[in-house]
Amino acid sequence: MTEKLWIYQGNPVTNIESIPEDTYGFIYEVTHIPTGKKYIGKKVLYFERSKRLGKKELETLKEERKSKGVGGRTPLKKKVITESDWKTYHGSQKEILELVKEGKKEDFKREILKYVQDKKRLTYFECKYLFTKEVLENRDNYINDNILGKFYRKDFFE
Repeated sequence: MTEKLWIYQGNPVTNIESIPEDTYGFIYEVTHIPTGKKYIGKKVLYFERSKRLGKKELETLKEERKSKGVGGRTPLKKKVITESDWKTYHGSQKEILELVKEGKKEDFKREILKYVQDKKRLTYFECKYLFTKEVLENRDNYINDNILGKFYRKDFFE
């Protein structure tokens, strides 16, 4: 059983090079094929983390500062950017995570709906898709249960 790739406009997306260069992340729709239920979400392409500097890096920095006469404190952390887990990602919804954990990745169709250039617009377009497709009201077709942690499906059906 092989994991299905992401699809964008009918074409497979196999690696980071097949994504437009200025892309920060994307809006996606995952469909559970046996039930037809869908989930819409967003995914970033890169993780940015702060990592503590090692002893050698700290020593190098101190030596550079002494030779250049630069004052101030030596930073204890550096930013590290790594590719995210976008290739294997299926969503954060509990139902999806359980099915994926059971080894049923092949039961999902993963489609990229839109590439987005920055963090703010990524959240905007996720919300736009969630509201226009009425995911909270359309519980027969979508398993999203909230939007931004402010609007909940339970508010429509209690």
